[in-house]
Amino acid sequence: MAMAALRGASRCLASVGSAATARSILLSPSRGITYKLFIGGLSQFATEDSLAEAFSRYGQVIEATIVSDKVTNRPKGFGFVKFASQEEANSAREEMNGKVLNGRVIYVDIAKAKLDRDTDARPVARGPPKPIGND
Repeated sequence: MAMAALRGASRCLASVGSAATARSILLSPSRGITYKLFIGGLSQFATEDSLAEAFSRYGQVIEATIVSDKVTNRPKGFGFVKFASQEEANSAREEMNGKVLNGRVIYVDIAKAKLDRDTDARPVARGPPKPIGND
């Protein structure tokens, strides 16, 4: 368990640029439960550091991420902020929802759990339909 956490942290460190973000990623597995907020309507000029700075007024930000398109590497306009406690996350959600950040109105809500792709309800192709009638 500890080795898996260290491997995950080292992978994250390889892709992270700033030392402050690297420290927060290392703290994340040891803190246990974190509270994640979904941030929608982000400007294309928003950065993870500016997002973390804007939300740090309401509590300890563990991690701030902005989701980017894999092909073009441009931001998709939404991201996530992890807080250390539920009270901090709730106060940030109440205060920041509908506020202007980098010239755009942002929408803040509690992040929903990612669906498990194995249990995702998708139809299974079983071939062409069988003819109806006498066999």
